Parts: sequence; C-alpha cells; structure tokens
Amino acid sequence: MADIIQRDGTWNFDGGAVRIVPGRGKGIHPLREALGERIVPLHALAGISFEPDRKGGRLRLRLRDGACPVLRAADGRLKDAADPYQLAVEKDRDGVAGYFVDAVRNALLIEQVPSGPVDGFLLPGPSLPVAGGGGDGTASFDGETVRLTWNWKADEVKTSGGPVAFPVSEVTDVRWVPPIGLENGHLRFVRAGAPAAAPIPEKDPYSLDLWGLSKKEYTAVLVAAAVLVRLPGVPDADALPEATGPAAYAGPAAIAAPAPAPAPAPAPAPAPAPAEDEHDVLLRRLRELGELHRSGVLTDDEFGAAKQAVLSRL
Repeated sequence: MADIIQRDGTWNFDGGAVRIVPGRGKGIHPLREALGERIVPLHALAGISFEPDRKGGRLRLRLRDGACPVLRAADGRLKDAADPYQLAVEKDRDGVAGYFVDAVRNALLIEQVPSGPVDGFLLPGPSLPVAGGGGDGTASFDGETVRLTWNWKADEVKTSGGPVAFPVSEVTDVRWVPPIGLENGHLRFVRAGAPAAAPIPEKDPYSLDLWGLSKKEYTAVLVAAAVLVRLPGVPDADALPEATGPAAYAGPAAIAAPAPAPAPAPAPAPAPAPAEDEHDVLLRRLRELGELHRSGVLTDDEFGAAKQAVLSRL
C-alpha cells in the first residue's frame, strides 16, 4: 500500500485502485471539492508522473482516453488546479511522491495494463443529484431531468420563459467550454430536433452563459459529465455506480471493462528474464525505502506500510 497525504488532498494506492480524496477549505478548487472522492481502478490508468519544482511538485495521474466522463466533458480544458487527477506536493515530500509513482508503475507493469483508449467509461459520473454553473444561471440534473434556472443577470429571452426542464432522453449532446480571457464560456444542451444553428448562449434557453467571474462556474462541467454517462448509446453507462466512495469499489472487476478489440495472434510466452528484472526492481526499492526512512523523509508508519507493500510482491 502507498499513501501520500498533503494539504491539497490524500492519495492511496492499494494495488488495485488509486483512491483520491481532495483537501478541504481555502485553496482547493471548487470543482474538485464538489466532485469529492474518486476511486480510479488500475485498468483505467495509462500512467503516472511526478513533476518536481522549487515549491515541491505535482503528481499527475494519466487516465486512458475515454475512461472518465469528467475528463471527456472537459475535453482537455481543465486548469491544473481544477484537475481531480493532480495533486500538489509540498516541499521535501518528493521522496514519498517518488515511491507512490513507483508503486503504481510497478503495478501497471505487473498487470500489463494497456495504455490505449477505451470504448466506454471505466469510472462513474458525479454523484446525483448534481448542480453547477454560474454566470446567468444554474444547471442541475437528478438522473432523469435537466433543469436550468436563471438569475437576475440573465437575458430577458431566458427570464421571460422561466426555468427550463427537459428529460435526458431528449438530449443528444452536451458541450462545456470554460471562460478563457475575455471570452465567455458556456454549458449547452443539444436536443433532438433542435435547429442546427443554435442562438448564442446568452439568448439560448438551453444554455448557461459562463462569465468566469468565479471558480465555481467550473462546476458546470460536472453536470455535463453526469449527463454524458446517460446519453443513449454510451457503453456501460447504466452499469456504473452513482457514488465514488469506498463502497463503490470492490476491485478492478467491479467496474466493467470495455469490450475488447478482436484478439491478435497470441503473443509468445514471456521469457524468465522480465520476472527476474521485476524482482531486482523490488529489491532495489526496499533499499531505497530504507534510505528514505533513515534520512527522515519517511515516517515509521509510512516506511512500515511501504515496506510491507513491496514484500507482498516478492
């Protein structure tokens, strides 16, 4: 088992999944706080890295393309502080971060997890009901119905018609774009039969106009993610659990993997050498852990847990 506990949050790896708990209070991005705990099964991971800097560094989990509905909805537009799969590491904790990276990488190697894209979500969407947004209104979703309510800053076109509600079965697509610079963002719901040329978000009763005046506006992407997993034709959407707490995970098999591609010709059986190499890696890691413990980087508890995790793989 590997753990890293920081003000920014806590990550735990038990060999089968990475459990992510965001920090609380000032400095934690509202999107991460609203999303809450995430459990990422090993087979949803493409890699992990630690990027050191003068203030400490940053741990980054790299998920397989298509595995997470939040990342799919964000489409690469999340800032580092809002990304639920990044962790700010404090100064002088790079040794613990390095051990965590090694533990995950070794597991990916041992289990031979592919790093390529997947055809269906391997993680659930945000817990329901979910709400988010800002700018000229708020979007909410309870699993069946999408609701848009307007505030006093909304255009008369929206306020004159009152709140909007429609079943998710009418939605064919949902698009989230964050505010960038002086450009507004939006959360737009595309419905079956809607005209191809939609009004600008400011005047579209099926869109939020996001201004970027508050970080909380980023929470609109959570509504988009929750809707995405329930769109018709999305593989395995109905099979995923609503929550992302500890009870939602019972090992890698608890969340369905995507349908496999046609199997290639069987690969030849691995030679004994890789197993010996892995054994050497684990022995080297034991020596490194001892050095980290003696130098004070690892506490007694951290050293004991890390040592036990390595010994269990020998």
